[in-house]
Amino acid sequence: MKRLLLTIAALLIAVSAWAQDSANPHAEHAMTAANTSVSQDWAKKKVDASPRHHEWVNLKSGTRTVSAFVVYPEVKKKAAAVVVIHEIFGMSDWVQMLADEVAEAGYIAIAPDLLSGMGPNGGGTSSFADGTAVGKAIRDLPPDQITADLNAAADYVSKLPAASGKVAVAGFCWGGTQSFRFATNRPSLSAAYVFYGTGPESPDEIAKIKAPVYGFYAGNDARVGTTIPKTIELMKAAGKTFEPVTYEGAGHGFMRAGETPPPAADADQKVRDAYAGNKKARDDAWTRWKALLKKL
Repeated sequence: MKRLLLTIAALLIAVSAWAQDSANPHAEHAMTAANTSVSQDWAKKKVDASPRHHEWVNLKSGTRTVSAFVVYPEVKKKAAAVVVIHEIFGMSDWVQMLADEVAEAGYIAIAPDLLSGMGPNGGGTSSFADGTAVGKAIRDLPPDQITADLNAAADYVSKLPAASGKVAVAGFCWGGTQSFRFATNRPSLSAAYVFYGTGPESPDEIAKIKAPVYGFYAGNDARVGTTIPKTIELMKAAGKTFEPVTYEGAGHGFMRAGETPPPAADADQKVRDAYAGNKKARDDAWTRWKALLKKL
């Protein structure tokens, strides 16, 4: 009986935590992050099998040390660089795979772990107990610290001997919002690629943007999608370049979801349809993104 009561109590605590997180716009990410981390073995295997040079570097950002994953393309000439901003999941296997894919397309990629030094015992993303803890820590990051860390990454990659000096930024989910925000804080950016992230709400912030901004959005993502008209209005009023594209049939996070292993043949039809929509959006978005990257 005592064991049964303890089990019931544990279940009640778990349900309570779930209910609290459900109020968070990123609750779906937070609740699945731990499982996603485990299920990204497919991403890690692809990174491990990549022929491109990968390395981890430590960046100085004020008094902080930021760990960043760098991937070099196999090209003859100096290449433009892309700062890759991770999702609410933090520095995941998929983010490293995405950075490798950017390098495969011909560009130097640098993906900083913005949770560097923010975890238990001064660790980064991997030091947190689970995905919920990662999500909460990312939510609480000081905006100025985020900007400083991204500037450190951009400064570092722009000065590499193999770099052309041109730097763009790309972010996903939470990172998508941060990529738009970074464009307001670094006028020297060559471009900003915003994947299902929201734009700044202040005309004063919008006015600071110098780089063209390209949006990649999901049709089945009203939380973000309903903000696009206002962003279009603000960017147009300020005379800024903003080119959003919405991929119908896709859900939030389609760049990652479209690369996961396909569902089993006997999976629910809704699951298979969702995967198909995300995969098509991912493939179409990559085609568009590669064409835009060539403009750097």
